[in-house]
Amino acid sequence: MADFEPRRHGGLTIPTGAESIRGILLILLAYFVITGADASVKWALPQVGVAVSMIARGVVGAIAVLVLTRGRGIRAVNGRLLTMRGLLHCGVSATWYWAWSRGMPLVDSYAIASAAPLLMTIFAIPILGEKVGWRRWTSTLVGFLGVLFMLQPQGDLWRFETPFLMVAVVAMAVTRIWTRVLSATDGPASVAFWLMVAHIPAGLLLLPGFPPPPVMPGAGVLVALLFFGVANAIAHILFARAFGLAPVSALAPYEYSPLLLGGVLGFLIWSEVPAWTTIAGAAVVIVAGLYNLHRERVRRAAERRDGLH
Repeated sequence: MADFEPRRHGGLTIPTGAESIRGILLILLAYFVITGADASVKWALPQVGVAVSMIARGVVGAIAVLVLTRGRGIRAVNGRLLTMRGLLHCGVSATWYWAWSRGMPLVDSYAIASAAPLLMTIFAIPILGEKVGWRRWTSTLVGFLGVLFMLQPQGDLWRFETPFLMVAVVAMAVTRIWTRVLSATDGPASVAFWLMVAHIPAGLLLLPGFPPPPVMPGAGVLVALLFFGVANAIAHILFARAFGLAPVSALAPYEYSPLLLGGVLGFLIWSEVPAWTTIAGAAVVIVAGLYNLHRERVRRAAERRDGLH
C-alpha cells in the first residue's frame, strides 16, 4: 500500500508512521556523514584553529549546497528564525571545535551530546505541540539514565570542557527544534545554505581570539577541510529533510548514533579508548534508540491496518 498523505497542524506536517521511518533513515545517514566531518575537522584543528575551521565550513559548505541543489530553493522565507538558528548553531560549533582543539576525545564529546534527546523531547512538547506516549518517554528516560551514568562527576568524562559542552548541548537541542519549525516555511536547501553562510561572519569574529596559523597548512589538511565543508552541507540538507518528515520525539534518540562511529574513528585515528562507563552508558542509550525505531514500525503497521478499514 502506498504511503498515506501526511496531515498538517499549525503549518507543520503531522507525519504518518511511514514518513517517520523515512525521516529516521535520513537522519541516521546524516549522522553518519556528520561524524566523518567532525573527525576531519578535529584532525585539522591543530594546524588551522577554531576560527579558520568555522570559515572553511561556511565557505565550502555554502558552495556545496549551491552545487548540490543547483541553487534552487535557497531563498529564505522565515529569515528571522533562520538567522537566530544560524547564530545559535555557530556558538555550538565553536564550542565543540574549541573542546576538540584542547584534546577532548571525539567519543567523549559525543557522550556529552547524547544528553540532547531528552531535551529535544521536552522542548518539542510546548514549542511544537508534539505528543509523546509513555513508551517513548520511558525509552528516552532510560537513555538519559545512561547519559547520567557516563557523565557522573569525578568520572573520566568530567573535565574543564565538559560544562561548556553541556551548555552547548542545550543550545543544540533548541536548534534541532527550530529545524522542525522551519520545515513549515523553508526547504532543506534554504535551511542548510543559510546555516553554512552564518559560519563565515562567526568565524571572522573569532579570528582575534583564535588567530590563523603562521604557515600555510599542508595539502592533507586542506583536503580535510574541503571534505569537512562538503560533508556538512550534505548532512544538514539531510537533517532538514528528516525533521520535515518526522516528529522531533521520533528523531531525538538517534542523536546517540554518532557514539558508535565516533568511538571507532577516535580509536583508529587517535587511539582513543573510551572508559568502561562510557561504553556501558552508550549501550543503554543505543538500546533505547533502537526501541524507539521499533515503536515507529509498530505505528506504521497500525496505520496501514486502519487504512484497510
